[in-house]
Amino acid sequence: MSSRDIILQRLRQRTGGPRTVPECDFSVLQRPDWSTAERIDRFRRAIESVHGEVHLCRETDWVDRLAGLLRARGARNLLLGRNHPVSEAVRASTHPDLPPLRVYDRPIEQWQPELFNDVDAGLTSTRGGIAETGSLILWPTPDEPRLLSLVPPIHVAVLYASELYPTLYDAMHAQAWAAGMPTNALLISGPSKTADIEQTLAYGVHGPKELIVLVVE
Repeated sequence: MSSRDIILQRLRQRTGGPRTVPECDFSVLQRPDWSTAERIDRFRRAIESVHGEVHLCRETDWVDRLAGLLRARGARNLLLGRNHPVSEAVRASTHPDLPPLRVYDRPIEQWQPELFNDVDAGLTSTRGGIAETGSLILWPTPDEPRLLSLVPPIHVAVLYASELYPTLYDAMHAQAWAAGMPTNALLISGPSKTADIEQTLAYGVHGPKELIVLVVE
């Protein structure tokens, strides 16, 4: 009998049920129940410290704010997801400052050069935010693919204040992540950055050069 057969035989002969999972103490991860205003303030300070940008808006005016921010940056176009309330709100707007809209509705293989070279800004929703670290939570979907937030030089994210959690643990617990997660989840804390060259932190080297967060109260 070969060594491989011996190992496989031992594995087949193993007995015993599943081990008991020990109880976990998550108290070290818990924070005070900050008010919405405190969460927004902490989120803003954390994300602005790494060159992110935060704008407070309301449900009735966030598209107008978006239009003004893109016009100020001279954005030639805005890339949207396919069938998502955030995208639909922009498509329904008649604001004159909105740039031409484009929709991410093709497989990447069909328009990769165009996406990487000709798109100025991308708009996404968020699944929430983390006040403690100034992070956005994105779960890519077929309607909002991952590259929508990772490729355009300007990434604009819409975050509802009601979905801003004190910590990552609070977000995972409140949204029942244990019940199922996507194959890919993103935690975004500011525009792209790297310290690969001489350990010097540089921004905008790869991925979005700007991150704009519209916090909808």
